[in-house]
Amino acid sequence: MTAKPVKHREEHILIVTDGKGHREINLQDETYSIGRGLQCKIVLQSQFVSRHHATLIKRTEEDSTHYRIIDGNSEGKTSVNGLLVNGRKVRFHDLKNGDKVIFGPQVEAVYEYREYDIFPTIPPDDPYDITLIDPAMIDDEEQ
Repeated sequence: MTAKPVKHREEHILIVTDGKGHREINLQDETYSIGRGLQCKIVLQSQFVSRHHATLIKRTEEDSTHYRIIDGNSEGKTSVNGLLVNGRKVRFHDLKNGDKVIFGPQVEAVYEYREYDIFPTIPPDDPYDITLIDPAMIDDEEQ
């Protein structure tokens, strides 16, 4: 029996809060359009958000992958209200774990970067699998 390798996983999560409530979006695509327009990949429920408020772009540098958020669309047209990241107005920002993005009143998102390892498990039909029983767990009826 050969040992299975440990698998390393990375997740990029955007936790969005808007008029629709809270939802987690697992980011995997290269780009995302964000706004109230129905053509956007991430639709925000608020009249205070531009139709195409921001763009997320996946970036890979050396050994790390992260997302950059840009105010407006990829052609350079900015949103009406702008973009606040961690309380500062920005044109673009490379997102880090815990960054809070404000799109408008009561419309925000928190970026989370999760990194973990998945360890292989032993199949249930393993002939060498044994279960150890603690003697204290056995009910002794003779007492």
